[in-house]
Amino acid sequence: MNCLPGRLPERFLLGALLIVCGNTLAANSPVPVPKSTPLPMNVSPGPGTGPFLLSTRTFVPLDLGKVGYTEDEYAISGNANVYDWALDGSLTVKASGPYTTRILVRHPTDPARFSGTVVVELNISARRFDWPMIWSYLKEPIVDRGDAWVGITMPGAVPGLLKYNSARYSELSFKNPSPGACPKANAEVEEGLRFDMISQVGAALKSGAPGQPLAGFHVQYLYMTSQLGEITTYINAIQRHTKTVEGKPIYDGFLVKALGAQGGPSRINQCAVAPAKDDPRFLVHDVGVPVLSVTPQSEVIEAFNARRPDSDAPSDKFRAWEVAGSMHLTLSSYDGMANMVDQAAAGTAQGTTEWPFNARCTPEIAINQNPLEDYIFHAALYDLDDWVRKGIPPPQAPRIAVKGSDTPNPTVELDQYGNAIGGVRTFVVDLPVATYFMLSAGPGTCREFGHTVPFDWGRLESIYGSYKNYAAKVAESVEQSVRARWITKSDAQKLMVQLKVSGEPQTIGPPVSTNGAFRQ
Repeated sequence: MNCLPGRLPERFLLGALLIVCGNTLAANSPVPVPKSTPLPMNVSPGPGTGPFLLSTRTFVPLDLGKVGYTEDEYAISGNANVYDWALDGSLTVKASGPYTTRILVRHPTDPARFSGTVVVELNISARRFDWPMIWSYLKEPIVDRGDAWVGITMPGAVPGLLKYNSARYSELSFKNPSPGACPKANAEVEEGLRFDMISQVGAALKSGAPGQPLAGFHVQYLYMTSQLGEITTYINAIQRHTKTVEGKPIYDGFLVKALGAQGGPSRINQCAVAPAKDDPRFLVHDVGVPVLSVTPQSEVIEAFNARRPDSDAPSDKFRAWEVAGSMHLTLSSYDGMANMVDQAAAGTAQGTTEWPFNARCTPEIAINQNPLEDYIFHAALYDLDDWVRKGIPPPQAPRIAVKGSDTPNPTVELDQYGNAIGGVRTFVVDLPVATYFMLSAGPGTCREFGHTVPFDWGRLESIYGSYKNYAAKVAESVEQSVRARWITKSDAQKLMVQLKVSGEPQTIGPPVSTNGAFRQ
């Protein structure tokens, strides 16, 4: 069903959606609950035979059953609008049509253990299949807290799923309801359907109706997360127009990786242009629910135009954490990615588990294993939850210092050790044992990869005198970070264990799980 575009009447700019085929919807209409169809989970192991991204078939396999968790998969079907988004923020309906996507759901087996919080991730589809980067960071606190996680398949990942198992995923579709909408339109797919789809997935999760995902669980809060530009577009264009039948927001908070990076907000439909950095739609404000952005040092310059002050105003709760010493990608970013066999079945496997890319950097480097991003994301989930549930605002930190901010080529200001000044401070940069370079030379994605150059023992001894002195200083710094809520108590305990067993400061590695289910 096609719809004629039209300007949204001014009296509805802050109301509910919008104009559908010339008819105005009732103000504040709740988001419709889509149809949810469970897909079979009792399938034979092996590529192409079960759900793509099954937790036992990822880079770092997890047996969720051993930690009291269950994994389910659903096809989600509904009808979605395709919108135009004006400079003043108003929306008009361009077209309307059906969609079917899939979601992967990981939740406590026992409803009594469920926390009430669901982390909803917009999976990355850069490789034409689902990649849940934020699950890779958050899997441990999600399981420890008893949260649920839901990964949503975006339009760009559908081709990979169809290659992986054409029968299982045959219904998946974002069919273009108006193929001739613009000269370069994809006649088969309209990515603009994804925004209503995201709202409807949230409505399904909160509905509690029989047959819906998490039926029988008391879902209280949904937090959307991603590093995709789609999350910024959703926050700015869609969020304020959505609500449940009870009149509450569909999504109760947002945890964004590098708000304003990765090109900033995405285009709202395939005929539109993504907002530029000087576009008023680029900046997040007045969302109505808390927004917490975690930006690694390596993405501060790219995300510079998204900078804005923190706020505790009721309608504009906002925090931005710029993390000194943190890089765009680490080895743990890939923990939740499908294994190489399943990637090949989806059509786009690259490299190896240790280096999942076709081209090496020059000179060759290993993927960064600095666990800082894991630590900060763990704390961010706890802090966002406290903000939503208890009204306790997250901590604030100064922004990372930038030189030449008014020039075409601004740069991060560095200290005597080659690490960033300002930002969220931890022992990683305040008690350095290395210089953390944010970029590397070479083809392809090498510009996104940082690398670490450890200090030699002579330099370490000149700074700290001995490992015992270093360890004592780190223990004090970590304790301060726990009090400031930059590091969780759980991560701090694991760090202290590693300090006691390590004789080399630069070998402090990723968090060690107490239950043996995660990376050692």
